[in-house]
Amino acid sequence: MFNTVSQQDSRQSNSWRLFILAGLILLCGLKPSAVYAHQSPTTLIFLDANPKQVNLEIHMPLTQLELAFGNNITQIPTTLIQKFGPQLKEYLKAHIHAYETRTNPWGVEVSSFRMDEGTYAEYNINYWELVANVTLTPAPGESTRKFTLDYDVIMHQVITHVALLSIRRDWESGRIDTNVTSQAMVIARNTSNNIIYPLQVNLEDGSWFKGFTTMVNLGILHIKEGTDHLLFLLTLLLPAALIAVGGRWAKTGSVRYSLLRILKIVTSFTIGHSITLIIGALGLIHFPSRPIEVLIAVSILVSAIHALKPIFPGKEMYIAAGFGLIHGMAFAATLANLYLDGSSMALSIFGFNLGIELMQLFVIVITMPWLIILSRTKIYPYVRIIGAIFAGVAAIAWILERVSGTPNVISTFVTQASTQAQWVIVFLAVLAFLSLLFKKQFAYNRLSN
Repeated sequence: MFNTVSQQDSRQSNSWRLFILAGLILLCGLKPSAVYAHQSPTTLIFLDANPKQVNLEIHMPLTQLELAFGNNITQIPTTLIQKFGPQLKEYLKAHIHAYETRTNPWGVEVSSFRMDEGTYAEYNINYWELVANVTLTPAPGESTRKFTLDYDVIMHQVITHVALLSIRRDWESGRIDTNVTSQAMVIARNTSNNIIYPLQVNLEDGSWFKGFTTMVNLGILHIKEGTDHLLFLLTLLLPAALIAVGGRWAKTGSVRYSLLRILKIVTSFTIGHSITLIIGALGLIHFPSRPIEVLIAVSILVSAIHALKPIFPGKEMYIAAGFGLIHGMAFAATLANLYLDGSSMALSIFGFNLGIELMQLFVIVITMPWLIILSRTKIYPYVRIIGAIFAGVAAIAWILERVSGTPNVISTFVTQASTQAQWVIVFLAVLAFLSLLFKKQFAYNRLSN
């Protein structure tokens, strides 16, 4: 719903600007990705709402900000924040107000600044913008769902300036995909009476339950699309029904033995990733993404080697817990980027983790029965070896991709093949069914003879 407009440089004539303003609503069907390119001197405001506060990420073009703030700031973009940070904070606080009732204003805090540099793709001209993060805290007893935003940054001096505000995240209404934003709401000076009217922000109906169920669905989707997470767990479970003798997988355990080992491995993995998921989501420790992704690929390679030849027989649960810690670090990044308050984050962690477990359990339920059946046949060594080799090759390809930052032929193939994973399960089910059928037929023939 949210979108951008392409406008020309800030020094164009007023009539041209009014033409651009008139076209804003017609252009609001553009793709959200164009918004982030920010190829215009328009201010863009991204609103993130949670039950306790509202956060605004404000992208202000430096050429326009200078006209209102002064101090020749376009000449010193790289040192602007260092030189004028305190003054810029006071300037924004003086021109941003929020309230339900005008007599009971909300708290306004400018938490951080950063400078962004880019290029207008259409004109190949470089630009700078100041990005400010502003937190609006409701007055006691008031809700973040409906309020008035009184905003006139830049436009109090530059009468043709326009700000576009869109909803980026809203936990209570289930909006957490930052690539899809709401329709832009326009903040501009009314040319007929020269007044900048406050913007009425009325969020969709939301609830804690909707936020929670959204996080459950997000956890399910994270595992559904997380081929590497599932591949690690399934590869570790490949020899779960087997017993190691003399440094090799020699015989099959009982059904009880197999189920107990599967339960231990899955539970250990859950405990491991839950620990780091909580730590990372709460912001207690920041985990660098690239090393984590590499280590996840390494975990798959280790489990593939183990599936070929037992390197830690009987200790799979400890390996699952250890590597689960690493996988949980990757899970945590998804929640940490939502910037939720304490109670919403706690509920989100629970819901997200529940979704992960539900999806893992679903995959195990539709996969492991066939593997247990096949483990009692002579063809299982081939199934185990082929599965382990595939996982090992995929792991090596992912390691190379994540270290170099460049996809390779194998990693691309694995990503594409993962969309057809259901056929692998169908194949295993058919293979298991045929093995049972031939086994019964063989037993019948023996009795007949």
